[in-house]
Amino acid sequence: MSSAAPQGRGRIPDVVSDASGEKLARAASIGAGAPVLAFDVGGTDIKSALFDETGAALGLRRTPTPDAGDDMPARLVARIGELGDELRAQHPEVVPRAVGFVVPGIVDAEAGIAVFSSNLGWRNAPLRALAEERFGLPVSFHHDVGTASWAEHVLGGARDYANSVAIIIGTGIAGTLLVDGQPYTAGGYAGEIGHSPLGEWPCPCGARGCLEAIASAGAIARRYTEETGERVDGAKEVIARAAAGDPVADRVWNEALDALTMSIAQLTAVVAPEAVVIGGGLSRAGGALFDELRRRLADRLSFHRLPVLVPAELSGNAGILGSALRARQVVGG
Repeated sequence: MSSAAPQGRGRIPDVVSDASGEKLARAASIGAGAPVLAFDVGGTDIKSALFDETGAALGLRRTPTPDAGDDMPARLVARIGELGDELRAQHPEVVPRAVGFVVPGIVDAEAGIAVFSSNLGWRNAPLRALAEERFGLPVSFHHDVGTASWAEHVLGGARDYANSVAIIIGTGIAGTLLVDGQPYTAGGYAGEIGHSPLGEWPCPCGARGCLEAIASAGAIARRYTEETGERVDGAKEVIARAAAGDPVADRVWNEALDALTMSIAQLTAVVAPEAVVIGGGLSRAGGALFDELRRRLADRLSFHRLPVLVPAELSGNAGILGSALRARQVVGG
C-alpha cells in the first residue's frame, strides 16, 4: 500500500470551539476525497466530525463518552449514531459514504473486534458490526493510538519516514510501530511500549518494571508527590523544579529520562526505526525532553542507526484525522 500523503495536508493553525465553548485545535484538511463520518472514542470523551469532499472537518466537537458498565458496546454505538445523525442534519448537503471509528484498548481491526478495554469495560465486542448495522454504511474500525500514529505518518511529524515509532506520553504511555507506513498490530497486542519491562518497580497493570510507571507524565507527578508530600501541577512543574535545583525533582525527572532512553535504545536495536515521533503532554517539554533524549541515546548506543526524534504535529486531532482517512480507504477514495 502506498504511504504517500494525500493532497491538501497542512498544520493546525488555529482553534474552534465545541458546543460547551471549549477550544479544540482545528483539524488540518485531509485532502480531497469521499465524504465520511469520523469518531475518535476515548475513555472520557468522543471526538466527532463530518469530513466533506474537500477534506475539511465540519462540526468537529468533543462530547462525553458513555459510562462503562452493562451493555457498553451497544450504548457506545447508539451514542455515535446519534452524533452522526446530528452531523448529517446540520450538513445535509454532505452525504457520507463511510464511517471511521477508533477506540482504545486491545483492538483486532481485521476482525472488527474490540478485544479488551479495562476503562470502557468490554471484552470481545463486535463494534464494527454493530456500527455498520447502525449507520448502514461501511465502517473502518481501528485502534485509536495506532490510527493517530498512522495519521502522523500521513499528515504530520512522521510523514518523511516510512518506518517509525510513535510514543504518546501523557497520563500513561502508548505506542505504535509503523512498518512501511502501516501500523504493525499483531492482532492488537503490538505497540505496548508503555508496558515494556525495564526494571522491578510495580505497575498498576499487574506487571513489574513498566516504562509507563516511571516515565509517563502522570508517573512523574505522582512519584514527586509521594516522595515530598507536595502536590504539583503535573510533570511540567516537576521539570521546572528540577531545572531550579530541586534534588527530588531532578532525580525523578532523570530517572524518567533514563527509562525513556533505555526504551528507545531497545527499539532502535531491534526495530531500527528511522524516526521516533513523540506526542502527548510530555512532548511539550521541548528541549528538556528532546535534547536530553538525543544526548543520552547517542551516549548509550554505538554502531546503531540513531533515529530522528521529532515532536508529533497533529496534537489531539491525530485520532479523528486518522479515523477519517481510514474511512476513505474502505470506499477507495
